[in-house]
Amino acid sequence: MWAGVIPAVTTKFTKNDQLDHAEMERCFGLQMDAGCDGLIVCGSLGEGPMLSHDEKIEVLKTAQNAAGKKPVLLTINEAATRDAAALGKRAAKEGASGLMVVPSPIYHTNPEETVATLSAVAKAADLPIMIYSNRLAYRVDVTVTDMEKLAKDERFVAIKESSDDIRRTTEIFNHFGNRWDVFTGVDNLAFEALSVGAVGWVAGLVVAFPKETVAIYQLMKQGRRDEALAIYRWFRPLLDLDVSTYLVQNLKLVEAMVIDTNERVRLPRQPLAGKRRKDVEKIVNDALAARPKLPSLILKNAA
Repeated sequence: MWAGVIPAVTTKFTKNDQLDHAEMERCFGLQMDAGCDGLIVCGSLGEGPMLSHDEKIEVLKTAQNAAGKKPVLLTINEAATRDAAALGKRAAKEGASGLMVVPSPIYHTNPEETVATLSAVAKAADLPIMIYSNRLAYRVDVTVTDMEKLAKDERFVAIKESSDDIRRTTEIFNHFGNRWDVFTGVDNLAFEALSVGAVGWVAGLVVAFPKETVAIYQLMKQGRRDEALAIYRWFRPLLDLDVSTYLVQNLKLVEAMVIDTNERVRLPRQPLAGKRRKDVEKIVNDALAARPKLPSLILKNAA
């Protein structure tokens, strides 16, 4: 039911550490203008674990205003299953298009616990769900065996595949056919995942480079592999910034440099400084100096 480029957007804060709804709506609008296919809010990049439930619902509403008729998913990444279920139920009442669900990021669930947690959220919210499987960041791997158990529930419709093993995408298709909407969730594996059949890209660097991200996706879907690959090779140093402990600070700095926004983060995070900051600035400046001209076929669909 979902496909295309769906950005995992950042959450914007004021100088007083309040939600900056006006700036979020502006930044979300840039994604829509570029031709993105929806939004995912309050995930890892959106600093979801640092937000209260009320704040998450507020961000959801702001994203809905920006996205219009396109889907907006709220990320569920609560430590306790009861809290995850409660937030899912609230999201349903507020009209969320669906949920992206991470098993507890605090306690590393075993397979039985993983399936039980995901099932509890699905039952409480009664919304379409994208499972976020990221064994590196969250130490929980939603395996093909787990997916087999969850596939019996039609509310589970998609997988954000972030195992960092490109073979997993093919394994899912070989086992299930087209039962799942398979999204890549690793920016610097996106070309590879799209090459083997992923139908979508939950993207990070898209927040600063939406047109380039959409161009790669559309070109791949049109069979214009060489054109997509040329853009992807240019993009790779930037995409690598998404695969980092400092991904939030990295990408907020990139946003600040490219789309003229702020890079405020919520404590305990702090903006990049020193050598780490200079390294990211160099990557961005080098990329901007060599920024490719995009095919006119893509640009005609962007604002």
